[in-house]
Amino acid sequence: MSLFKAREWWSTLAGENEEYDHGCLCVANIDNNSDGLDKVIVGSYHGSLRVFNPHSVKGENGWSGFSAQDVMLETHLQHPILQVEAGKFVSASENTHLAVLHPRKLVVYSITSVSGAVEHGSHYQLSMMYEQNLKRSSFNMCYGPFGGVKGRDFLCVQSMDGTLSVFEQESFAFSRFLPGALLPGPVAYVPRTDSFVTVSSSRQVESYKYQVLAVATDSKTKEESQNIKSGKRVAADWSYNIGEQALDIFITSFPQTPASVFVLGDRNIFCLSELGKLRFMKKLEYNPSCFMPYTSLSEGTINYMVGAHTNTLMVYQDVTLKWAAQLQHIPVDVKVANFQDLKGVIVTLDEEGHLDCSYLGTDPAMIVSGQSEAREINYAQQDEEMKQLQRNIKEQSHKANVLPSRSSEDEVSIDIQMSSSLDEVSQAVGVEVYSSTHSMHADETQVEDEDPIPSITAKITVRAKLQVQNVRLSVHVPQPLAVSQPQFTFASVDSNRPAEVFVSFFLRNNFLPADLKAEVTATYQNSAGAPRIAQGEIKLPVKLVVKPVAPVKMAVHKVTIETNKPPVSLNDIFPDLLGENAGGPGSALGFQHFGGPVVTVLASKTSQRYRLQCDEFESLWLMTNEVVSRLNQHFRSRRVSDFQCSYAGTLPLPEYFEVLDAHFEIRLTDTRYKELLTQRAVQFRAIQRRLLTRFKDKTPSPLANLDTILEGTYRQLLALSDAVDDNKEAQAKAAGHLGCATRLLNLLIRLWTNMTDREFRILESSLAPSVDDNGELGWEESIDSAITHLLRTCLAKNAKDQTVNPSPLGIPKDTTKVKKHIALLCDRLGKGAKLAMDDSSETDTGLVSEETEKEANKKKRKPSKSVDKEPNTATTDETPGDLGDANVPIGSKFGEKKSPRRDDAPPTLNGHSNNLPSLRGGKLAPLAPLTLQNNKLGTGLNDLKKKKNLESMVPDLDDMGSEPSSMVNGEDDAVFSM
Repeated sequence: MSLFKAREWWSTLAGENEEYDHGCLCVANIDNNSDGLDKVIVGSYHGSLRVFNPHSVKGENGWSGFSAQDVMLETHLQHPILQVEAGKFVSASENTHLAVLHPRKLVVYSITSVSGAVEHGSHYQLSMMYEQNLKRSSFNMCYGPFGGVKGRDFLCVQSMDGTLSVFEQESFAFSRFLPGALLPGPVAYVPRTDSFVTVSSSRQVESYKYQVLAVATDSKTKEESQNIKSGKRVAADWSYNIGEQALDIFITSFPQTPASVFVLGDRNIFCLSELGKLRFMKKLEYNPSCFMPYTSLSEGTINYMVGAHTNTLMVYQDVTLKWAAQLQHIPVDVKVANFQDLKGVIVTLDEEGHLDCSYLGTDPAMIVSGQSEAREINYAQQDEEMKQLQRNIKEQSHKANVLPSRSSEDEVSIDIQMSSSLDEVSQAVGVEVYSSTHSMHADETQVEDEDPIPSITAKITVRAKLQVQNVRLSVHVPQPLAVSQPQFTFASVDSNRPAEVFVSFFLRNNFLPADLKAEVTATYQNSAGAPRIAQGEIKLPVKLVVKPVAPVKMAVHKVTIETNKPPVSLNDIFPDLLGENAGGPGSALGFQHFGGPVVTVLASKTSQRYRLQCDEFESLWLMTNEVVSRLNQHFRSRRVSDFQCSYAGTLPLPEYFEVLDAHFEIRLTDTRYKELLTQRAVQFRAIQRRLLTRFKDKTPSPLANLDTILEGTYRQLLALSDAVDDNKEAQAKAAGHLGCATRLLNLLIRLWTNMTDREFRILESSLAPSVDDNGELGWEESIDSAITHLLRTCLAKNAKDQTVNPSPLGIPKDTTKVKKHIALLCDRLGKGAKLAMDDSSETDTGLVSEETEKEANKKKRKPSKSVDKEPNTATTDETPGDLGDANVPIGSKFGEKKSPRRDDAPPTLNGHSNNLPSLRGGKLAPLAPLTLQNNKLGTGLNDLKKKKNLESMVPDLDDMGSEPSSMVNGEDDAVFSM
């Protein structure tokens, strides 16, 4: 509450039982008197128009206040008055006229003084100059010298549907629909930029150039204006998101400050520049009702008044509160006027018609705070209320969307159109392909195949509702796929100029893709300069990486998918991948990965099963997933709702563990190469120091073949670097194969246990198919940690499993533990454990009870819920993180103990130690000779014919790994025939 009151100078009740709102008050020299003093014009929603000329005389009891002579004009119009404004609205006159806005009519009046007879004095007459009938219901209006005209004011009326109608004095100019308008808001005219500023229903301050509105294509309806195919559309010059509804807009043009746009919101006041940049913002601790910027007292600052619903008038200088005064009523509009006896009078109007002219005084008001009502606290009721609030918070937290909603007007959308067929001329030949380290040509592709590598083209369109700057489009595809151009840059994108690009996708490396999805990302800056991002996804067709071939009868690895519906002809399932198999019986189809093995798909003639077979286990992933998805799509198109696929065989854990071991061995090889490279680098620097010491010695001494060892070590450093690069390529290939095998295992587990979508997402986040070997943390230790967490929580057998501490993250010595945990995961899922426990379950811990497990063991297990087992003769691993024994799958070898790798000793190659020689007695000890695989490291040394003993003095490298042996998954082929 304010300590000061607004001192009343003059006041009256404009009308009884009438209603007023913002826009019903205007202050101007409406009678064009030579003294230039202001008069007060008030219009009500009941159609009453009144003009006052306030006068007040100071007496012994204070100011005299209102008198009957102060009423200049009072008349009743036929329609409600929404807004009154004063300006130069008549073309043939330079005088000020009054514009009155009705719901369906805009009328301009002239108020003139008529001299009276004898002692009656003069009176005022209201004359209509012209009127404009409106086609739509009006909401508010603004005026100004639109288009930069001199000495005249034009009118702009905003209708209830957001349409702007411009009247160039007596004539109608044009009408335009604002884009995206839903509800009207306050509108004002900025003379310096010749533009209109309004606040849209999306809570954004938007600016529209008058010239843009004038030259835009005319349309009859609002929908037609949004779908203009030719011509110019209405587009905002700039916008600023204030995040709340606006009550009023005011344009300031004071000499000491730049022109500014003031916006009064529900809880804040925003000051923007003419170009939409925020100058300052003031947060209000009360509900404002009106405001009025009135002057600039110092350089760069603006003073303004804010009326509040607490009967208070606040005076601010920028963001600083300078004064607070108590009013008699809640103001709905406030103005500043100059009268004969007083300058700078504050004129306020409330919703009931109380019109007050006051000034700021310093007489304090004795305010006595009322005594608060004492009541006894009910603690039980408060506890119950607190519990209810906590329950509500918990429920809302589960439903709350953490990600922000993307409903901004300046949002960028990405439209993707994929070609239905492959390119006639493959873009995989002669197209430059960019990578993070270097650029290469697609004709250097590592894929070796007798047929040309196909490509497919997609059209990517970037659209923006408003103009956005610095748009950067990135297209990312997983290896071994490649894209013709992964990055595009656009200076700006707006609604009239969408950006379109064409990109081609093709296979580059000679291994299997684990995923056929490409990600499209657009980064940009919105109108406020904030960074934003938009994303899209492209599903590449499987025919991009496989081709139809003749089916192969015999294969090493086989996967059988069971269904609950009669078998379907494979010709109907794969109409786009028939090739030379077109016209056949449709019971067997063959597909070959470009540069890879052949996958054969067989449909049983006597049972409801489909078999996929291939010589490589990981190559089964793509076609298995394609068969399942196309079967679901086939029956869904025929409105079959109860179709279901299942897997009834044994989980192929041995084959999966072979792929896992191959990837891990390559990781160990990479570590060994780097260790050996470090050793050779240390040796090289040591030899350099020895040579430098001998060269600086005043007494020459023999080099003792140090120069030869230096040259040989240098050549080995080069060869080791090449070996590291080659191993990186092999590691990328092994990572791709592991990703394919992991996706296949996850799919089979889902079909094996009939998982829900939520459980499958948890499974894929734990047994992740994305293999990234570029970071410090490898895939094996990450998966081991994730699966250990599942085994300790929702898959725990008892409370003891929950107390097991997880192992520290780091590259393991072998894959025994991770394979054991994967087998435990499959074993417990096969026994009925769930990855996602419902809130309504009886147990809150999510433990798999021992009684349930015993009952499950007593029952005769179905083959579809079993894991192929053999007795585990290995010693139980008692390391931290051990979660019990699991049934060992045949051939998995996850229970075997491998000899631990010594971290303090370098790898042994070809039976020789590769320890670096130590410096003894000032000499470098000779190095043990090693043989080379492929003679990479010795190639450069054979040219030195003068150094006969060079190979015996300089150590060599050896191969570091062997190809894992494949396993055969034998199944009954009786029901399948080709």
